[in-house]
Amino acid sequence: MRSAHPTEQAVGMDHYVSETDGVGGRLREDDADFRVRELERFDTEPVDAPTDAYPHLVFRATLRGWDTNDFASRLSDALGISRERVNWAGTKDKYAVTTQLFSVYGADPADLPEIDGVELEVLGRAGRNLEFGDLAGNAFELVVTDPEQPDNAAAITDELRAFGGLESGSGGGESSDSATSIGVPNFFGQQRFGSRRPVTHKVGLAIARDDWEGAVMAYLGNPTDAEPEGTQEARAFVEETRNWQEALEQVPHRLRYERSMIHALAEYDGEPGPEQFRAALERVPSNLQRLFVHAAQSYAFNLMLSERLERGLPFDRPVAGDVVCFSDTDAPDGLALPDTDRLQRVDERRVDSVTRHCERGRAFVTAPLVGTETELADGEQGEIERSVLDDLGLEPADFDLPGEFNSTGTRRAVLLRTDLALETEPLTLEFALPKGSYATVVLREYLKVDPVDLG
Repeated sequence: MRSAHPTEQAVGMDHYVSETDGVGGRLREDDADFRVRELERFDTEPVDAPTDAYPHLVFRATLRGWDTNDFASRLSDALGISRERVNWAGTKDKYAVTTQLFSVYGADPADLPEIDGVELEVLGRAGRNLEFGDLAGNAFELVVTDPEQPDNAAAITDELRAFGGLESGSGGGESSDSATSIGVPNFFGQQRFGSRRPVTHKVGLAIARDDWEGAVMAYLGNPTDAEPEGTQEARAFVEETRNWQEALEQVPHRLRYERSMIHALAEYDGEPGPEQFRAALERVPSNLQRLFVHAAQSYAFNLMLSERLERGLPFDRPVAGDVVCFSDTDAPDGLALPDTDRLQRVDERRVDSVTRHCERGRAFVTAPLVGTETELADGEQGEIERSVLDDLGLEPADFDLPGEFNSTGTRRAVLLRTDLALETEPLTLEFALPKGSYATVVLREYLKVDPVDLG
């Protein structure tokens, strides 16, 4: 196998599964070169439905140059409400044109503001807010700028088709005439951990180890060369001095989450201990608190997939001891959506029958996002899962955490399959992915560049 970029290896992605040289180039020369549209799965009532039963206003937003969290903050400020009343189903990137759903508790259509770079379309009302994962998936249209070897895309596609066990067109139906089915490891992409400053998993690992000070310092410190010099200096100052009052003068105002944590520590009269560091971490939005722990789980998951690759175990079919999940029968046409609530442990007797389900796109081999209710696999995959957790000094019970940090865990498919359409002038990739999967784990196989150029 071909070794991955060192930055990817730092978050558990050790290999590419295609051997052909990448096409090179970069993404996001312009926001319009990275288009994402949610594949929606959320029912609404008419906009004039009674607000006592349906208090959440649901709208579709097309955002250009807006990070989801930043847009939610700007919207809540304009409405004069808590940001916690704004909800969405999936976080999107800033440097893109994205179309996604939002819900706002207690808002009316006339309340919605005009915001530069934003188009809003009111859809109706709902009895509950949108939650993470309410969407079915995302459709992507991505342009590669200045590819060095664009003709290599065809060979890479052939290799990814073979990796996905798709030589004979199996795996969830035949592709259209303009698309080819491919498979890649279902890694968590670089942006899960921070594209330019991958530290969220370090914060989460410290939380799981009950090291609240270490978690805060992992977020406040850890300067990287990808940041402006002033930011690097401010992070180094915080690490070296722990002078919280002076840090408020040093840390740029644009680092608002860092400043929120520092404010909490500066307000404490005395030397902060675990309770104060935890309180500082809880100053950030609840979705970011959850993200820290999710990133730690994601890092462990990536390590498990890399080890499965190292051992030469298949991704498209099970071996004895694997845990598989089955497909979501309500998924939109053409989208293979794993249902991780429907799990089955595969013993020697079931390997052949479950393999046939996997070939038809009806079942998926999984690995854990470890939490308190996680039951690890048996056989060789179980050895991998236990080895990774041992190396990280973790066990499922460690995720019995306070508040938003708690996680019961789940499982996730190890293989990501999609139908991909390629255009050559300009080099454009179009595909759809199930919720929770990352476009960059497809793109990394094609470009094979520094992940900064993917994010």
